[in-house]
Amino acid sequence: MTVYSAPSRELMFTLETIGRLNDISGYELYEHATPEVIDQVLEEAGKLARDVIAPTNPIGDREGAKIENGKVTVPAAFEAAWKAYVEGGWPGVPFEPEFGGQGLPWTVTVAVSELWSSSNMAFGLIMLLNQGATEAIMAHGTEEQKATYLEKMIAGEWTGTMNLTEPQAGSDLGEIKSKAVPAEDGTWRIKGQKIFITFGEHDLSQNIIHLVLAKTPGAPAGSKGISCFIVPKYLINADGSLGQRNDVRCVSIEHKIGIHGSPTCVMAFGDNDDCVGYMIGKENRGLQAMFTMMNNARLSVGVQGLALSERAYQQALAFAQERRQSRAVGAPPGPSAIIDHPDIRRMLFTMRSTIDAMRALVCRNALAIDLAKAAATEEERTAERAMADLLTPITKAWCTDRGMDLTSLNIQIHGGMGFIEETGAGQHWRDSRIAPIYEGTNGIQAIDLVMRKVPMHGGDTVRGLIAEIESVIPALETAEGADFKVIAKHLAPATAAFAEATEWVLAHATNDPNEVLATACTYLEMAGNVVGAWLLARLALAAGEKLDQDGADRKFLTARIASARYFAEQRLPVAAALLGPVTSGNALLADLPDLLVA
Repeated sequence: MTVYSAPSRELMFTLETIGRLNDISGYELYEHATPEVIDQVLEEAGKLARDVIAPTNPIGDREGAKIENGKVTVPAAFEAAWKAYVEGGWPGVPFEPEFGGQGLPWTVTVAVSELWSSSNMAFGLIMLLNQGATEAIMAHGTEEQKATYLEKMIAGEWTGTMNLTEPQAGSDLGEIKSKAVPAEDGTWRIKGQKIFITFGEHDLSQNIIHLVLAKTPGAPAGSKGISCFIVPKYLINADGSLGQRNDVRCVSIEHKIGIHGSPTCVMAFGDNDDCVGYMIGKENRGLQAMFTMMNNARLSVGVQGLALSERAYQQALAFAQERRQSRAVGAPPGPSAIIDHPDIRRMLFTMRSTIDAMRALVCRNALAIDLAKAAATEEERTAERAMADLLTPITKAWCTDRGMDLTSLNIQIHGGMGFIEETGAGQHWRDSRIAPIYEGTNGIQAIDLVMRKVPMHGGDTVRGLIAEIESVIPALETAEGADFKVIAKHLAPATAAFAEATEWVLAHATNDPNEVLATACTYLEMAGNVVGAWLLARLALAAGEKLDQDGADRKFLTARIASARYFAEQRLPVAAALLGPVTSGNALLADLPDLLVA
């Protein structure tokens, strides 16, 4: 398998251009996050990803997680990687220094998260879940709960999970059956079974802090009756030390298509009627706490789509440069490196340009989270909070759908060898397949986008985004160089189509929701393509401004411009063409149940 290298230049350029890295330290909350500090953070993270974590990726795929007599073990190689990750202080990157964190921006957090998932997605899942659980306790926990759990979780001594669904519930959490009964001491007794619990049991950390959804006696039916509980694997003594084992256990682990090194557990709570839980947040408001974790996870899953695409691209590029087959047109006699064949270049450039767009989208999404906390005025904080809400379903779904496409292209570039496991190309595709499914399927992301996020604030947020996209077109048209004019030529009609599709969604979402739901995924695809192209255009303009500076890396900067042009030429005509499908509505689909069984 190809050696993984951190895409440090691409990360820094994206952080500078899209993530406002050069002025983020001007906000009081992030005054320590100077470009020099962030550059060092990325350098050290890149070393850990390349030298320590990445070598565990094929090992984890081969060995997988195992369960024996209720004890779950992960591949032995994970232990040293986890120790290095914890000793480096990496679990605390985005969290408050008050609890031992580093307090760095989320733009930086998603950048280092890309490195963890690129180097080993299965291993990176423990980081993702712990990060989300920590965020939920930070946002909704009592002061006592924060004091009990946060320092240990941020230090990586304990890890967190989220326990949502059950066999009969699937994505409809209102159907969960797990119960929580109050005890005389103010705690609760939890009883039920949860499925698909990532790292629900493992041997890497001293304790596992489960966040569990359950219903209290007399709770309203459906999702309005869900509460959230903290359920530690080991109870915590008054002095903070670990006490007795709680009544929670792993029943089994799943045998999956990919992410073999990550144990996906079936968890049983209260088999002996003695599972102690502690309510977090208010009774019957558990989804508020869990959605803090879910939204965190959805952005992180979008990062996974990006990360596996980057890893697959590096492998595909190396193979295309080394593999010789057939004489390219105009080449000297003898087999050419396959990168000299136009179709291979097409696939590679599709991968490269889409990865650049994905990385920029992830960064803009994270910047909105940062500014929602750090901006100087409440007006700007509110606007950026809404922008984060709008971009999150696009980031999660569009990046993971593209991750499937691009990891598949890696297999295609390898030809027959891509279908052979020893190359490792298949692992990236298999690992990526879960990302469009978990943390809310991509269909659910599309529903969230058209029914909640686009209509919020009367459509002002999405219209503001479209106005931002439109504002870059004049700069492209007047920039020096033909590439920019080509980008503008394609961005303008695609943006106009996106605006028209958006107005159609706004007009129908409330009065005729089935019309919108029928084409929600198509609208989300259009949004991802247009927003991605806009962000690539901004990267291209920034690259053009730097081309003539002393010491400029002209090859790197020219590649950024070419990436934006290629994406504009190849993807934006598709985005504009989606206007018809988006606005076609539900007429045909309404008849399909009968037609499907005809």
